[in-house]
Amino acid sequence: MEFHLYLPQMRLTPDRLAERARAAEAAGFDGIAGMDHLAPPLAEDQPMFGATITNAWLAAQTTRLTLGSLVLCDAFRHPVVLAQETVSLDHLSAGRYELGIGWGSRGGEFTTYGVAPTEPRARVRRLRETLEILRALWTGGPVDYDGEFFQLRDARQAPVPLGHIPITVGGAGPRTMELVAEYADWWNVHVGILDRFDEMRPRAGRARVSLQHMVALVPTEADRERVTATATRRFGTNGVVVGSPAELVDFFGGLRERGVERVYAWFCDFAEPATLAAFGASVIPALR
Repeated sequence: MEFHLYLPQMRLTPDRLAERARAAEAAGFDGIAGMDHLAPPLAEDQPMFGATITNAWLAAQTTRLTLGSLVLCDAFRHPVVLAQETVSLDHLSAGRYELGIGWGSRGGEFTTYGVAPTEPRARVRRLRETLEILRALWTGGPVDYDGEFFQLRDARQAPVPLGHIPITVGGAGPRTMELVAEYADWWNVHVGILDRFDEMRPRAGRARVSLQHMVALVPTEADRERVTATATRRFGTNGVVVGSPAELVDFFGGLRERGVERVYAWFCDFAEPATLAAFGASVIPALR
């Protein structure tokens, strides 16, 4: 089982982002991923850095971590721009970048910022066109494309990827699952569908399974009440696993037995370096 740090690039200065990325690398995490929104969900007044620029910054601060986002919103970028940004990050990180992409989880952003299309089914169709265009452009072209949303004439891109750029697709609707099976290396599962996961898994085809989960590590029993209270205050009780290292090994081990191969751990203390070190020393080795 792989463990990646999920670290939303909000409320943190560039130096603190870099500090946590380096701490995750030292602790044995396999990668790091942020979010992609035009304003932080439920915290619109908080400062936030852009997803791809932050990935470029963290690539320069690390040497081993895989970099990415959970997940980029397709409608925020023209696919030709996305193709160029992705290949640029692939080269600048020496092949450590993965493309996470979806059709958008928060409909209000589309209305607030005037992003189109707003209707979910149209956004799924647009995502399919983006994935088709990415695949075509990454061959080096030339590319002619006639779609509902995009038209390309003799389009080319250089450089091409260093190798294969892994694609993670997030979502669970019927049309999204078709895209997962056709294009994705990884299917990122929302914790809200874990009760249906075993039923849905075959629809992901050959894509491997990743899962984002909130984590509150209890270093000692004397800390349990404090850690639980902090996690509840910040994130509520739904979707948070609170536990000692042994309890977290059991919890994530259960997910591994169900076929989850990668966990994006979102720490309720905003990934304090000491927490990352403790998690890396106790939980990661037990499940690797």
